[in-house]
Amino acid sequence: MKSKQISHNGVQLFSESFGSPDGAPILLIMGAMSSGIWWPEAFCRQLAAVGRYVIRYDHRDTGQSTSYEPGQSHYSVEDLADDAFCVLDGYGIQSAHVVGMSLGGYLAQLMALKHPQRVNSLTLIASERLAEADPTLPEIDPSVLNYHAKAGELDWTNREAVIEYQVGAWRLLSGSAHAFDESLIRELAGADFDRTPNPTTAFNHALLGGGEQWLGRLDEITTPTLIIHGIEDLVLPYAHALALKAEIPHAELLTLSGTGHELHPDDWSVIIEAIQQHTAS
Repeated sequence: MKSKQISHNGVQLFSESFGSPDGAPILLIMGAMSSGIWWPEAFCRQLAAVGRYVIRYDHRDTGQSTSYEPGQSHYSVEDLADDAFCVLDGYGIQSAHVVGMSLGGYLAQLMALKHPQRVNSLTLIASERLAEADPTLPEIDPSVLNYHAKAGELDWTNREAVIEYQVGAWRLLSGSAHAFDESLIRELAGADFDRTPNPTTAFNHALLGGGEQWLGRLDEITTPTLIIHGIEDLVLPYAHALALKAEIPHAELLTLSGTGHELHPDDWSVIIEAIQQHTAS
């Protein structure tokens, strides 16, 4: 694993790469309020082992990338998508396969619309459509909202308290197919805390807006698209995966039975094999 700080327009983006630069490049984009470390190192190494050059990075306001005062965000979802292209530029990569989870998948769709020549394929994990809100689609489960309503009571300078909070959050998002991997989540939460100057800056992602001109244009995406979604996703219920497949031409759907809004180690082999096949051409 090699790390690299990438600078553009006063923004610093921390990134890490795995595997040989001779492999087909894959850019991993994590979800809202999450640094790149939530793509576990072992997952990245296994993906690199099938001949891919894997890059993960920290969004603004997460990890070791540029952060702003809480409540003082000055960027949009389109800026975050542009950050992803700047990461590719920092590695001298003209085009790459893009794998996004949750918000990362939303940003990946935006990338494919803005600069399709730079996106070789899309893999959208536990993601929603780049579209206007649809009242017919199920919303986030109230249990998730109720849990995170406690965030304001937490001492975010207390490492152990933050780790426990993260463990509880990810336990809630875990599906029934696999035993909750508490040790992995605890390890990732601790590493994330240690590399983040102020964990509360991640809440700036709740202020994200913009990108309106790209909404409702998924039928313009010609990039080969793979959708991976768990049946038991409480954040973006499975109906969102079906809606994505219906709107992106020729998209393929891999359904994970019993999986929640998570990247569980027991699903890695299936996910990596699917990504390997999807990025083979």
